[in-house]
Amino acid sequence: MGNYVKVTVGNITKEYPSDITYGEIAREHKAEYAYDIILAQKGGKLVELTKKVQEDCTISFLTTQSDSGHKTYDRGVTLLMLDAFYSVADTRKLKNIFVEHSLGDSIYCEVEGLPVTQELLGQVQSYMEEIVQKDLPFEKRSVDTGTALKLFEKHKMYDKKKLFEYRRVSRVNIYTLDGFEDYYYGYMPASTGILKYFSLEQYQQGFLIHLPNKKQPDKLQPFSDRPKLFKTLQEANSWGKMVDVATVGALNDVIAHGGASDLILVQEALQEKKIGQIAEQIANDSGKKFIMIAGPSSSGKTSFSHRLSIQLRTLGLKPHPIALDNYFKNREDTPVDENGKFNFECLEAIDVEQFNKDMTALLSGEKVELPVFNFKTGQREYRGDYKKLGADDILVIEGIHGLNDKLSYSLPKESKFKIYISALTQLNIDEHNRISTTDGRLIRRMVRDARTRGTDAAKTIDMWPSVRKGEDQYIFPFQEEADVMFNSALIYELAVLKPYAESILFGIPKDAPEYVEAKRLLKFLDYFIGISSEEIPKNSLLREFVGGSVFNV
Repeated sequence: MGNYVKVTVGNITKEYPSDITYGEIAREHKAEYAYDIILAQKGGKLVELTKKVQEDCTISFLTTQSDSGHKTYDRGVTLLMLDAFYSVADTRKLKNIFVEHSLGDSIYCEVEGLPVTQELLGQVQSYMEEIVQKDLPFEKRSVDTGTALKLFEKHKMYDKKKLFEYRRVSRVNIYTLDGFEDYYYGYMPASTGILKYFSLEQYQQGFLIHLPNKKQPDKLQPFSDRPKLFKTLQEANSWGKMVDVATVGALNDVIAHGGASDLILVQEALQEKKIGQIAEQIANDSGKKFIMIAGPSSSGKTSFSHRLSIQLRTLGLKPHPIALDNYFKNREDTPVDENGKFNFECLEAIDVEQFNKDMTALLSGEKVELPVFNFKTGQREYRGDYKKLGADDILVIEGIHGLNDKLSYSLPKESKFKIYISALTQLNIDEHNRISTTDGRLIRRMVRDARTRGTDAAKTIDMWPSVRKGEDQYIFPFQEEADVMFNSALIYELAVLKPYAESILFGIPKDAPEYVEAKRLLKFLDYFIGISSEEIPKNSLLREFVGGSVFNV
């Protein structure tokens, strides 16, 4: 009896030989899923399909449409691309390949030592397609950390070497594909046969790997260029490289050698300089009366608005903050989503007509009484808050739809100055493992929710997909319409957020649906050496999340 295991999938329990893999069981259930199965889940743990079952259990399967499955697919294609590059390119000249950041559904990469041509990319893509056809396995082995460090040195993966010099783990998982060895943060597919959808394209100084999105994981969407976002991301990368802190290992190096205080001061000074430059740009155009600020959740919009207002005041302007939330429709008029819940994120939740009426009147020099939304009663109220714009007065309007011209349809284009703000992480884990900007914002949000609302991390993780859906619909499509983009990410912030986030993530029980995500984030935070928040300036954007801000946030 010990040679067999009972495995339950859905409502069906079957007996299998004890050396069967999750992948072999997945093949039996392939027809039940619309998309390719890429991972298994057993209890609160994700499992690669190459792993053997070994004990009685209940399992489920994840496809490439799931969040974890989509990330696994991206990692698989990245390793496939690296293998192909080192197989096709002149390795005497090729020094390194850097997987930099996402751009829409694509991943931007740069090559050191070789010019990137479409001809070279065509050869790399052809090789990748051959490996997909061969359906080669992603082989995984565990080595001790000392062996891993020698391996990274041998392959000139110096960022990985530095990363693991600060790791407390004694073992490291190494993946091998077609003879190419690498380390990855996260799970891998069982084999290359599943990686059917990708293409390579020359872009700027490097190239893009075009990938499917989660909604349609079996189809490549047309590439939508985002030059302003790309420029902002590249600026962040360049600054990280300039101060020699482009990766987590490099950040840990600075912290370990007592350089955290200086790094904080320099980074904060850079942000203040950027905010000052934006203020000057506004002040130099006397026609700007409405500063429209929008960005995804946990970008630090409120602190940024305060700091921008201070800079505007130094230039002789008189900024007045206006929260778009005060123009919410009364609760009985608020639209509902497909689940019957109030949809506060859609444009129709805002009384757009009243907003335009008030703003147009202000622009005409009229005195206007502005509303205040009472979130307890769900009603818009008027409490004698009158405004009249003088020559130096300017309105700073913050809200999710700020960049959408449908919100401010009656205002002349020349009267508006649009700012897109987001936390675009400058760091990567190493040369081949990116840090998702979404992860950075989620960690910020968890820490702030726990501090200001008493919300546990599980609840924040649970509602995060809904937040992201709103961003995809109402913010990201308009980001390129901004006059300027401001990156609110701080190069040191994850080291500061680490102790705050870890304590609340450890509180998520193993049987909770959010445990899988909590475990992933804890593993991610384990890469960082933590630093104290004491030296962070009181006006820092990060204070909006950890507390102690001079602003009312």
